[in-house]
Amino acid sequence: MTAIKEQDIITKTSSKNFEESYNTLVDIITNNPNLKIVAQLDHQANASSVGLQLNPTRLILFGNPQLGTPLMQKTQLIGLDLPQKILIWEDDHGEVKVSYNNPEFLKSRHNISNQEDIFTTINNALGAISNKVIAGN
Repeated sequence: MTAIKEQDIITKTSSKNFEESYNTLVDIITNNPNLKIVAQLDHQANASSVGLQLNPTRLILFGNPQLGTPLMQKTQLIGLDLPQKILIWEDDHGEVKVSYNNPEFLKSRHNISNQEDIFTTINNALGAISNKVIAGN
């Protein structure tokens, strides 16, 4: 497992292929009663629809209103970054990556204080989810 922090984005390399990684992510979120998938975007399909090529790239938006709502009560502008997003993408070398915003960046970006427990929970959840996605069988 490789984890890279770049511009407040956490990226990990998956040991699985693209479809397995994406399907694992969908299964994890779907089977967690605290989480709800809000949207799924297939950037590769969108590019193809206008005659352009793009490596496999899919974004899944998901959330937990119990955690997100208190943050939005502090500043509704965090709604630009919520719900959470995880990007599964394949680079030019065939490596599958799992990327998401560092929750500490969101806390800083929106100048939110007194919500440490929520940000710790979000950070731990995103770490656990992404680690399950990238782990071998």
